[in-house]
Amino acid sequence: MIRQPLLVTNQLGLHARAAAKLVRLVCGFSSEVHLSLEGRNQHIEARSILGVLMMAASEGTRIIATIDGNDEAEAGEAIRALFENNFGEES
Repeated sequence: MIRQPLLVTNQLGLHARAAAKLVRLVCGFSSEVHLSLEGRNQHIEARSILGVLMMAASEGTRIIATIDGNDEAEAGEAIRALFENNFGEES
């Protein structure tokens, strides 16, 4: 199991388009991925677009991804890259 901190750095935060990219990415892996806002016990299934949107993660929000499964390392790297590249959007 991997626990990975992520920082939302894009200006619009984790809005609909960014959330959809994240969900599509996660669905490509067999590992289970759960997200939570740093400091909270709430865990959201990353395959749920509604759950991801309800996090209301704006720019500067810290998220913890918990990844568990056969391809957890690859999934963690891909998720980290997506966040670091601002979901493919201008920052």
